[in-house]
Amino acid sequence: MDRLLNMSSKELSRLEVMHRLSEKRMRQEEAGRILQLSVRQIKRLLQAYRRQGAAGLGSKHRGRKSNNRLSEELKRKALNLLKTKYQGFGPTLAHEKLVEKDKLKLSDESVRKLMVEEGLWKARKAKQVAVHQLRERRACFGELVQIDGSPHDWFEGRAEPCVLLVFIDDATGKLVQLRFVESESFFSYGEAAEGYFKRYGKPVAFYSDKNSIFRVNQPSTGVSQTLTQFGRAMQALDIQILCANTPQAKGRVERVIQTLQDRLPKEMRLRSIHSPEAGNAYLPEFMQDFNARFGEDPRSSVDMHRSLTAKDELTRILTWQETRSVSKNLTIQFEKVVYQIQTDRPSYALRNALVTVCLDAQQEITISYNGKSLPYTIYHRQAKQAEVVSAKNLDSLLKEKRLPTKPAPDHPWRKGFTTSLSKRRNVTSTPKSDISTLENR
Repeated sequence: MDRLLNMSSKELSRLEVMHRLSEKRMRQEEAGRILQLSVRQIKRLLQAYRRQGAAGLGSKHRGRKSNNRLSEELKRKALNLLKTKYQGFGPTLAHEKLVEKDKLKLSDESVRKLMVEEGLWKARKAKQVAVHQLRERRACFGELVQIDGSPHDWFEGRAEPCVLLVFIDDATGKLVQLRFVESESFFSYGEAAEGYFKRYGKPVAFYSDKNSIFRVNQPSTGVSQTLTQFGRAMQALDIQILCANTPQAKGRVERVIQTLQDRLPKEMRLRSIHSPEAGNAYLPEFMQDFNARFGEDPRSSVDMHRSLTAKDELTRILTWQETRSVSKNLTIQFEKVVYQIQTDRPSYALRNALVTVCLDAQQEITISYNGKSLPYTIYHRQAKQAEVVSAKNLDSLLKEKRLPTKPAPDHPWRKGFTTSLSKRRNVTSTPKSDISTLENR
């Protein structure tokens, strides 16, 4: 009785050749050239064809389970972790955690197949990517550092959304600084840059976007200032600032931010991190692991970072600095506040003198003249007027002005307070009749 055989196109080709060989219409050497097999393999296939016919040419493994298949117990353990502990993880990151943390032996492709079968991951169709001219990495570590900020819900609702400042070296692709801040500002970038300088030194250049923190995009009428506060500070430290015309030009930091938005929140979720302060404490450990996985060796072994010198006073340079002219009565105005300078010198000595007003991150004012601080008092504080706020800083400003939340029904304020002093005293209220008696007298 005839039976139905499943054969591949390769096996069908062998069947035709073996049929011609069995009828002696082809030589074995010629069959070997057609099938790209040795004469020994041709003889073996011909013997199997003569014994079993077409079934002898089929694969003996067809219909059998693979010897390298995953066990049902391993599948069950992996799926339980993927649905609970690693919920929302992508296949690559989930595979890393299953292998490193849970010691499960399976490949990343096996994890992807399991997630697709269970509906935990949907294969996305690759989008047509616009072609941009590739730029070769810089040769030396510290030659160019790309910087950017990313507002995102980094704590997945466990804390308020904030901004992550990212510094990545162009030559190695390694993260050199990460820091959670409320918003992108001069002081936040200055604080992040200070930590980077103290660890690695001063780079040759920073590569950023055209944010108003790094570049004066619309110069004010009548103002000759061409540098922002951050640009002025980097110029004092001999660090060049380069601005990209498009996001694709600084694609390295843009791509790493996408990776961080996927990996970093999940890593902090596994460690139960619920605040930016705890997140900042964890970031050095995360950077070390990230650089070990994705960092590359530079083409040159020269480190272009320069050490901080005695002239590089970061506490002074990384302050908001503006120049003011002293009036005849020795006063200056800064941020709607009039400051009276106190000095033992004759008043004419400081008239029309140019002084530098320095504002640090703690909102403390320092007035310096020729490198020396001048004592002062607040003479007058003007009424606060409407402020001009950029769109990026709008959320952080409204967050500071937010009204206090309503106390819960079981809050102690609603129940009242009982002190030990009131318990010791036997306070008795005066009868109403006594009060009326006193009023009638």
